[in-house]
Amino acid sequence: MTRLQTPLETGASFFMPDGLDRYDRRMLALFDSLRHWLDGIAHLGTILAVAYLLYLFALAGWIMLQKREPVATLSWILSLALLPYLGLFIYYLLGPQKVKRQRLRRGRARSGMEHYSDVCPPDADCTELAKVAQATTGLAPSSATEVTWLVDGAATYAALLDAIAQARDHVHLEYYIFNPDHAGTALRDALVERARAGVQVRLLLDAVGSSALPRRFLQPLLDAGGEAIWFHPRQLLKPFKRPWLNLRTHRKLVIVDGRLAFTGGINITDDEDESRRADAYRDLHMRIRGHVVRSLQLVFAEDWLYASGQDPSRMDIARLWPADMPLRGDGAINAQVLVSGPDSGWETIHRLHVAAIQEAHERVWLVTPYFVPGEAARMALTSAALGGLDVRLLVPKMSDSWFVTQAARSYFDELLHAGVKIYEYGPRMLHTKAFIADDDVCIVGSANFDHRSFRLNFELSMMISDRDRVAALAELLQGEFDRSARVHDQAGRSLWLHRLPEAFARLASPLL
Repeated sequence: MTRLQTPLETGASFFMPDGLDRYDRRMLALFDSLRHWLDGIAHLGTILAVAYLLYLFALAGWIMLQKREPVATLSWILSLALLPYLGLFIYYLLGPQKVKRQRLRRGRARSGMEHYSDVCPPDADCTELAKVAQATTGLAPSSATEVTWLVDGAATYAALLDAIAQARDHVHLEYYIFNPDHAGTALRDALVERARAGVQVRLLLDAVGSSALPRRFLQPLLDAGGEAIWFHPRQLLKPFKRPWLNLRTHRKLVIVDGRLAFTGGINITDDEDESRRADAYRDLHMRIRGHVVRSLQLVFAEDWLYASGQDPSRMDIARLWPADMPLRGDGAINAQVLVSGPDSGWETIHRLHVAAIQEAHERVWLVTPYFVPGEAARMALTSAALGGLDVRLLVPKMSDSWFVTQAARSYFDELLHAGVKIYEYGPRMLHTKAFIADDDVCIVGSANFDHRSFRLNFELSMMISDRDRVAALAELLQGEFDRSARVHDQAGRSLWLHRLPEAFARLASPLL
């Protein structure tokens, strides 16, 4: 029997096994030297502990200076404390970002739009809700000659393509999601055809939401003379610059010739076209004509100039706001544009929802795909229900985000105990963002009822004050309630399967 030789007999090292090449041996020797160097540092553990505390205090101080809600501030501080390295990386990618510089840029964008104040002067005699919106956005209450509700993608895309085909001067588009599928290709081809006919086409796309869109997809539009700009490119590979993963434009807006507009919750994707997919999102959009289109045009112009860096002089004022547009007094429908974003601390859309709930006397109906309310909104909803109002909440049975669904359900107990009627929409993913207060006020647009929409995204909603339009919307929503399952007492649910995941999602929701 052959005797096995020991490492000492063969001359091999315990730390240098056979088969290692010269590079491997050098690296092992380097690590061994590094270990001995670290062992030679006196009080290394104490030094690392002090360094960690200084790191934590510095970042905590910086986060507190952002002056966000206390719960969001505490959530970030706890995540950094528990995950000292991973937490810092997550904060770098997703943490709050100051947008002072961007706010100044957006202000300069508006400086070239002085003509807007001439065609849409402030209104000192409007309602309290309208005054709040006017004071926080600079967009005066206005009017519309037409507000048509468009349910789901098939009807919306058909109306949109028809309007674009009739464009004679310009088409302005701003979208969060624009996918290169059937819906996206049809819209692109329609824009190419108009651009070749001499119509000015400007397409503003969010760099994250539309990341599935290859640059070559837009080349036919560029070759035809159209323009395409990306909002907040992610800049992941740019040194010394924090990436733009948050602060997205979530707006969906189309303006044709400065006279006709489309806005709401529907993106450009087959995921929202029920004629092509049985499981397409359930959603709501609107077609608008009248004086209020001027305000929507200003919103697009400011976003375009901000994202492109172009000089405002490139915008032809006469083309933006045609002289033959209806005046404010020509429209029978009271309408006002609501915008919010990280360039303003007023949280206008959030503020208007809460104010409208507090002013309501009969009913409050809220439909949203993502429900993560702040303390003010939660207090307003429960107070309205406790006061005897018909308060209803409609959410998807399961949204496209498991995490947000769990966070939403964590609030159900409190709402149910206050008397809020909660419904879960199950046939398809519900993507509608709609709100009704009494019989004469509704808010419809792109904003979800959560932290991200109220504080991080650039959002756009319409506040309509008209009994006929509110009645038509109420009829649509009543149909959604009828097709949904009523949520009752949540007692008896599993601790591990339901209550703990919901509590965790609620705790972490301010980080979203």
